[in-house]
Amino acid sequence: MNAAQFGSDPPAAAGARALLDASSDAAAVLSAHGVVLGWTRGAEELLGHPAPEVVGRSAACLTAMPEDPVRIAGIAERCRSGRGWSGVVALRHRDGRRVEVDLRVSAAFRIGEDECFLLSARERRERWTVGESVLDGFLTRSPVGMAVVDRQLRFIWLNDTLERIGGVPRDQRLGRRLSELMPGLQTEALEGLMRKVLETGVPVTDHEYVGWAWADPHRQRAYSTSFFPLVDADDTVTGVCYMVLDVTERWNARRLLSLVNEAGTGIGRSLDVLSTAQELADFAVPRFADFVVVDLLETVLSVEGHGAWLPDAGPASAGPVMRRAGMSSVREGCPEAVARVGDRVDFLPPPGDMGTLLRGAATLVPVLDADDEHWTARDPARAARIREFGLHSLISVPMRARNTALGLTTFIRSSNPVPFQTDDVLVAQELVARAALCVDNARRYTREHTAAVTLQRSLLPDALSGGTALDVASHYLPADPSGGVGGDWFDVIPLSGSRVGLVVGDVVGHGITAAAAMGRLRTAVQTLADMEMPPDELLAHLDDLVLRLSEEQTSGARAGDGATAFLGATCLYAVYDPVTRLCTMARAGHPPPVVVAPDGQVHFPAPPAGPPLGLGGMGFEISEMELPANSLLALYTDGLVLGADGDMELGMYRLGGALARPGADLDALCRTAVQLLAVGPQSDDIALLLARTHALRPDQVASWDVAAEAAAVSEVRANATRQVELWGYPELAVTTELVVSELVTNAIRHATAPIRLRLLRDARLTCEVADGSSTAPRLRHARSTDEGGRGLFLVAQLAHRWGVRYTPEGKIIWAEQELP
Repeated sequence: MNAAQFGSDPPAAAGARALLDASSDAAAVLSAHGVVLGWTRGAEELLGHPAPEVVGRSAACLTAMPEDPVRIAGIAERCRSGRGWSGVVALRHRDGRRVEVDLRVSAAFRIGEDECFLLSARERRERWTVGESVLDGFLTRSPVGMAVVDRQLRFIWLNDTLERIGGVPRDQRLGRRLSELMPGLQTEALEGLMRKVLETGVPVTDHEYVGWAWADPHRQRAYSTSFFPLVDADDTVTGVCYMVLDVTERWNARRLLSLVNEAGTGIGRSLDVLSTAQELADFAVPRFADFVVVDLLETVLSVEGHGAWLPDAGPASAGPVMRRAGMSSVREGCPEAVARVGDRVDFLPPPGDMGTLLRGAATLVPVLDADDEHWTARDPARAARIREFGLHSLISVPMRARNTALGLTTFIRSSNPVPFQTDDVLVAQELVARAALCVDNARRYTREHTAAVTLQRSLLPDALSGGTALDVASHYLPADPSGGVGGDWFDVIPLSGSRVGLVVGDVVGHGITAAAAMGRLRTAVQTLADMEMPPDELLAHLDDLVLRLSEEQTSGARAGDGATAFLGATCLYAVYDPVTRLCTMARAGHPPPVVVAPDGQVHFPAPPAGPPLGLGGMGFEISEMELPANSLLALYTDGLVLGADGDMELGMYRLGGALARPGADLDALCRTAVQLLAVGPQSDDIALLLARTHALRPDQVASWDVAAEAAAVSEVRANATRQVELWGYPELAVTTELVVSELVTNAIRHATAPIRLRLLRDARLTCEVADGSSTAPRLRHARSTDEGGRGLFLVAQLAHRWGVRYTPEGKIIWAEQELP
């Protein structure tokens, strides 16, 4: 209230404002003479008079009934005694209408010297009263089932809705307990809740449960029930009232939503097509159906082609060829099935149109009739199974992903008496859609994985040969499909002088990119090895190649052509010489070899590790070790020794223990070692290369120092011819004489001392001439008028192959001849 509402009486107005601010009703302050001293907004809203119109004036103008001085005097006397007064009076609104109010007059009080009375009023509202018939009709016809039970839990009243929900007539319910009437419900739990309400007096609300009722005995329904106590006048609990609401639709919707959410974690846990199909069938039984079959197109199961079914790819009458990929049943062994997993199937739901797969529309058959023409004429075997096992309802959903037909999934009910409904079709479609995406992912991954494995195997050597210097065996184990194909490789490269190069490497990453990079590196190693490079120089050139590959693919990835950056590789390259029994090696970030001596002792030589290929700017170091004859040299990739614990050192000791079997068959030893160490799923490829050393006998090698003068040629030529004849190859004497003559003559004329000739009798007859010059020889085609220049040309024509390799002292020119 503001000052204007209280007129010109500041002391009285201030006191009235402080008093009236606490009232929400229409209120006014009157003097003992009936003059209005205070007027609230509530009073203005009730009678329409603003404060300036009534403050300071007599309140008699506000009444709508005859004056009664005696009654007014009695009320004033009562209020002066401190008791106050309340009653019903009629007032006049500003617009002239009559307003009946409940009026309360406070005990008299003083504001200053004035005796005052506080009046508060509230308009009387006509209260709506409910007749007994209306209330009875409300309780009886309420959409919520209601009942009252006594302290013994016996029914004493129920409405029509509960009678209809339960299916038990009212006369049969009254006087009996729920457990005696509804065995299909969770009666023990429900009666336990009722007893709890009787004992504690605390209501129980929205308790959900499922069960069968007599009203619908073939379908499980869900109910929400609330219980509250009935209390008499002395607060004694005399019974329980409970209310029941059928929430089957809500419960089904929640259950199906939960089912679909669970499918996200239960289906597609592997990247295998058949496993995913079986996961779908296992997940749906018995949650959703009693028998489920998943049939996939043969092109989806094949690792060749694009995997899509093209209906116009064959004769007009040709339909899709499908195979059973997965099935599950509530009955052990799936006796309902006409076909087993892997069998070819031709099932299509009624009307048997292969357009079902193309359109992607689900087929719902709420009631299966074994006598229907579709089954009796087209599929009598399935008709017999329908009768035998009581298959009564069916949903078939085409499996499609990324606009590609993949197959067909069929859900069937038999033990569950409730037929499939329209809502179930939506759930079936959602389950199949999730599974279809997983199947398509698995199909695509399987194709890529198969392509990568095929590419990798095509790039690895078909057969390995260490000549007479080494017996070799190898074993390669691809990573599990979940890990992806890696870039592991190995090779055995025949070199000049009966030497053999051994290489093992591992490209960083997985997939086709890693396999392709592995192929390029393997080819590069073979090329560099043919150039007779020592191990450290070979790795340096290989490092440059990896840098170039990385730069090319990084540029391609930035350009958006789908290329993947090539990160690097590790490699170990070793050269074994059976004449000196020396093994020379260098490694680029690769695990060191394992050596088993002829007596079974295992040791782990540790040549300088060197940086992985692809870092650039750092060199590689070479190391040598002598290997006695029948020593075992093992080269491997890290996937073999890392194991589940990731301890490479421990893995190396395990590998050494597995290989410490002198005299064992090399192929069997290689397989056994991999089987012992590769336990469980493998996330990386495994490669193992074993080499058992041999040495050339002294009688297989002959050598002569050659003086740097022309007269020495005839002598060394005669020595060589005599040695070849001594070895039993007189037919090679002439060619050997020519080769030795040309190579020694060239060394005397164009190189420097020391000059040395060596003959090796191994798988081939090798002639080597070493000199102190690093000048590379050139093969020239001399003109008819030239007196010289035909030496290397003759060597090339007479030898099986020839070449040059460089040593710290100079170079060696060699030529090989096939033995008869």
